[in-house]
Amino acid sequence: MSQPGAPGSQFDVRGAVDLSAFGRPTAPPPGAPGGAPAAGGFVVDITDEMFPSVVQQSAKVPVISLLWLPTDPESIRLAATLGALAQEYAGRFLLARISVTDYPQIAQAFQVEAFPTVVAILAQQPVPLFQGVAEAEQIRGILEEILEAATANGVTGVLESYDGSTATGADVPEPEPELPPLHQKAFDAIEADDLPTAVAAYEQALREDPRDQLATAGLAQVKLLLRTHEADVAAVRKAAADNPEDIDAQLAVADLDLLGGKVEDALGRLIELVPDAPDREVLRKRLVEYFDLLGAQDPRVGPARRALMTALY
Repeated sequence: MSQPGAPGSQFDVRGAVDLSAFGRPTAPPPGAPGGAPAAGGFVVDITDEMFPSVVQQSAKVPVISLLWLPTDPESIRLAATLGALAQEYAGRFLLARISVTDYPQIAQAFQVEAFPTVVAILAQQPVPLFQGVAEAEQIRGILEEILEAATANGVTGVLESYDGSTATGADVPEPEPELPPLHQKAFDAIEADDLPTAVAAYEQALREDPRDQLATAGLAQVKLLLRTHEADVAAVRKAAADNPEDIDAQLAVADLDLLGGKVEDALGRLIELVPDAPDREVLRKRLVEYFDLLGAQDPRVGPARRALMTALY
């Protein structure tokens, strides 16, 4: 997937607070006087159950994820700015707000260590943006970069708002075709957090058509979710640091890196191990899964494939 450069460097990290410092609420909850605006329009508050479907939505429009503490004043200010921009862009992206106290597992999946943090999800891949506060014009600039990357990857949809209205004009996409039955079964299983059923559906789709690239990518994604579903991030990272030659430990931390958007770290970590690994095939297979998940159009995949071939031979 094409990806903008490192936009985080242009933002101020004032207001980025360590998650361990959570204390008593200091402002009203969303929708209350003095609090952040309530969800609605092109703004949605995410739960654990909703998260997989929102990730799927990123195949249609970019999802701008705000990981926040809804009663923190800095988070509220950023939420208000992002919410106003979501309405301004009228369905070209979805603002997904995630309370890091109510849904810590989602925050863990993003490897968030401070709030507020903003991460884009584009074609089901995370793109870290920035931590802390930022002004509307700064955010508008990075949104334009994300939308350009979305267009380059064929993500050009326009969302309907909650009141049923939709954008009009030439930008309105054609209705999306129905998914093949096995793909729909996998999608429904992911929404229900039934990952083994999703794996089985994608595997059946590949038995029926080994060239089904969407099933290949979907299977790689669901396997990654399964491997990291109950991972203790701190424990996994400590095990990898303490045991640099332990292939299983390095595979586990590479999974977390990939899930958290640290794609180069995940690929580089495993490729570096290949020359001296007692079982290169394990590493090769995991890297191929990563390549399938990222897609051939991702600019990081080609160089990584070449580096893997060099390491193998």
